[in-house]
Amino acid sequence: MSEIPPPTPEEAVAARRYTVMNLVRLGSVVSVVLGIAIAQGALALPYALGVALAATSLLVFFFGPPWLARRWKSSDREGS
Repeated sequence: MSEIPPPTPEEAVAARRYTVMNLVRLGSVVSVVLGIAIAQGALALPYALGVALAATSLLVFFFGPPWLARRWKSSDREGS
């Protein structure tokens, strides 16, 4: 059997960034569900908090990963 070569530094950075982007999305989904649960009264917290949490989390879900990608891309250009 052949051994798998270790990842290059660029591949390691890309894998780390991919993981961070997916964790942002996963955390956003969990926060949306939590916000909906609060808004529906399943948790004894203010309705406005649930709506605000769900709305903010939706924005982060859709706009967070592209924002991170732009930020990383601009920092890569500056470093080169």
